[in-house]
Amino acid sequence: MFVVRSIRLQCSVNRCKIQCMLLIKLLNCPMLIDCYGSSAGTRKLWTMADIGSERYTFSFTIRDSPTYFINVNSWGREEYIRSLSESFRVGDCVTIENPLVQSKDGEKEEKFNPITPSCYKLLISENHSVVKTSSCYEMDTKLLSLLHLPVKDPQDYYSLGDITANGQSLDGRILNVLAAVMSVGEPKYFITSDKRKGQRCEVKLYDETEMSFPIICWDNESIQLAQSWIPRETVIFASDVRVNFDKFRNCMTATVISKTIITTNPVETIVDVYTVKQLKEKALQSDGKPEPVFGIIYGYISMLDIDDNVSKVIRNRCSVCRFVVNEMSNTCTFCGDISSDSKSTFVSFDILVDLTDHTGTLYSCYLSDCVAEETLGCTVQEFLTLAEDKRTALKWQLLLERSKIYFKITLSPNWRSGLKANILSCKLANPIEASQSLLGKKLQHVAW
Repeated sequence: MFVVRSIRLQCSVNRCKIQCMLLIKLLNCPMLIDCYGSSAGTRKLWTMADIGSERYTFSFTIRDSPTYFINVNSWGREEYIRSLSESFRVGDCVTIENPLVQSKDGEKEEKFNPITPSCYKLLISENHSVVKTSSCYEMDTKLLSLLHLPVKDPQDYYSLGDITANGQSLDGRILNVLAAVMSVGEPKYFITSDKRKGQRCEVKLYDETEMSFPIICWDNESIQLAQSWIPRETVIFASDVRVNFDKFRNCMTATVISKTIITTNPVETIVDVYTVKQLKEKALQSDGKPEPVFGIIYGYISMLDIDDNVSKVIRNRCSVCRFVVNEMSNTCTFCGDISSDSKSTFVSFDILVDLTDHTGTLYSCYLSDCVAEETLGCTVQEFLTLAEDKRTALKWQLLLERSKIYFKITLSPNWRSGLKANILSCKLANPIEASQSLLGKKLQHVAW
């Protein structure tokens, strides 16, 4: 309490001007990228101002551009803090009104909080600030790509093999990890010796250097996020995880801590460029292994059927895990153990498109959920209000336009082409960049 008051006074001279600058960004609906706290989601503190009273704190990190993100702290009564902490999840969109802007103590605060490029932090108070939550379908679609953009240099990470090989010399170090998800364990609940409830979830990761590496989640938010990951499909970039040598298991492990920010399916880490022909050859050379192939294609959408029958491109998804629900029963088979009373569904794009370049065509690629909204430039609700001629016009804005397409492909014998492709991002390509890539591929072809 004393610290909060002193900082308020210290910042009072420039608070309004700085606050207005930040509010311009915040009112553009920044993307929530991380929440952190104790295993219960909030922390309880005793105040000095009123002996015998309790104050609770909750912290999270927001982002509204590729470059800028900032930490937010909130203090208040237990009812307020618990309600706030339960009102949004990682990846949700929030608008924050009237926060207090404080200078941050870099060395002290960054010991436990995510490292941010800002010299400031935000404080939310129960009496003066408002946090509004909106669905991802009500926000600026330009923010959607931030979900897949790491907060650190995507090339700055340790391979799992390097961590294992260095063993105890890395014990206690905080570093970045890029890996695919092998398996996700069920949350395990426990009670500590001082009667506090806790939970734990272990995820196994793998990359080209190590086939099974454990990363452990202890807090509500990271455990819920992990439950949405799809084994052998999801890739994560985890910044600032702590690695330790586990003497009991005689191996290295990683732990999600309060500094950690996890980016799911990080597009910016994908740098390999393929033609359709090269991509098919690489996928088929995997000897039947299920590991996905990630890459970039400079091509165009050659089939996009969005103006014929709306029901073919819209599906209901589970609000808990975002999986497509069963159309007949309207239930989710992925998280079916959760009470149906606590779940809801929302409408989402689920479109099959063909991708083509000068070497061939990749058929029936998934363009779905938020990626489809970003590509089409409209939300599902906006799309449903369009007349058929408007949907046709939208289709022809995208067809046969040279695009830069990020993708993930896995072997799928039951799929039409034997390959299952998911589009991670699709934007109009820079003509010079696309031409240089195309020229490079032609030269390689000549060299062969």
